[in-house]
Amino acid sequence: MSYSSNYLRLLSFTKQLSSYVNQGLHDRALALFQRMQTSLALPLDPFVFPLVLKSCAAVHRPQLATSIHAHATKSSLLTNPFVACALVDVYGKCVSISMARKLFDEIPLRSVVLWNVMMSLYTRSGLVMDALKLFEVMDVAPDESSFNSLIAGLSELEDGSFKAIAFYRRMQELGLKPDLITLLALLRACLGLATLNLIREIHGYAVRNQIDSHTHLRSGLVEAYGRCGCIVNAQNVFQSMEERDVVAWSSLISAYALHGEARTALEIFQEMEFANVWPDGITFLGVLKACSHAGLADEALHYFSRMRKDFGVQASSEHYSCLVDVLSRAGRLQEAYKIIREMPVKVTARAWGALLGACQTYGEVELAEVAGRALSEIEPDNPASYVILARIYANVGRHEDAQRMRMEMREKGAKAGAGSSWIVYQD
Repeated sequence: MSYSSNYLRLLSFTKQLSSYVNQGLHDRALALFQRMQTSLALPLDPFVFPLVLKSCAAVHRPQLATSIHAHATKSSLLTNPFVACALVDVYGKCVSISMARKLFDEIPLRSVVLWNVMMSLYTRSGLVMDALKLFEVMDVAPDESSFNSLIAGLSELEDGSFKAIAFYRRMQELGLKPDLITLLALLRACLGLATLNLIREIHGYAVRNQIDSHTHLRSGLVEAYGRCGCIVNAQNVFQSMEERDVVAWSSLISAYALHGEARTALEIFQEMEFANVWPDGITFLGVLKACSHAGLADEALHYFSRMRKDFGVQASSEHYSCLVDVLSRAGRLQEAYKIIREMPVKVTARAWGALLGACQTYGEVELAEVAGRALSEIEPDNPASYVILARIYANVGRHEDAQRMRMEMREKGAKAGAGSSWIVYQD
């Protein structure tokens, strides 16, 4: 077969390979790659390897990835930036982060894309501090993607919201232009801080740069405005959406639930049903929290029942905790306790805490002892259960038992402090 016919076959195979990968038909892509290796007399084009490595990562084929690495090394392809990026990425997803970093360190010429790949692998694995350290030693100028992965990673940390916003400001100082991914990550940071000015800044920037129409961004704005108490803004953004997905509906329901407008939240759920948008677990969390705030115990039981029966949504520990909370608030303590006993998922401290707090409100001593013991087993260092049990005993004149609780708390090293109790009602 002539060189030209072989070259045409290579082009045809490569086009087909690209089509398979783009359609997510990764097994077919890998089978075609094996055929290309055995049937072509020409060396494979470097463009082939990133495609194949993407499929290796998608279907988790570490052995094939390492063999392609060996082939690329022998063919001196590691200097190709696309091949280098694909190899580091597949090692991080299929082999190990440490092996990906080792390969990253061995590549002589590292583009900004390669640095971004390595930082993204760190942040996706929850190793945000490692990503930050890598960022600080970059020997090329960072771009928008460099900041995006770090802002997203920091936003997921419990105490990372301020750092995420600081990185955003640093990005602006370098004259880099935030994109949709930047704004979505920033909105996550805003949720923890309820920073209304920044939310408005994000919204205004999105409008000015014609990216505000993106469904995910508008859903994020609905949630962020709702968390800040700007229900009108949340409602306005929601109304401006041509396509409202489950995230948008759930965000609006949660916004009204969070601020005590339970009936409105439930009405929005009904509108969501009429719009034929299928609710998910997050939607029902908002609905149950709305019922909890308004003391709508029967309604909560109704919606909880519908979750699985009508929509096939499996209840999580959070859903059960919400249900226990609403029943406890309504004084239906035995029903709440029955729910806890029959829960098919792990009983959380929040569920027991809701029951124990209600026992104090309604003077239920025996059930309080059960809840208190359970809580002390789950969180032995948390003083809340001892403190509330001591109060309950004192309220009914059992002062010796109250003193015993305080002694037990001191013996176990649990120190009571301001704001230490998690026994709070659901948001």
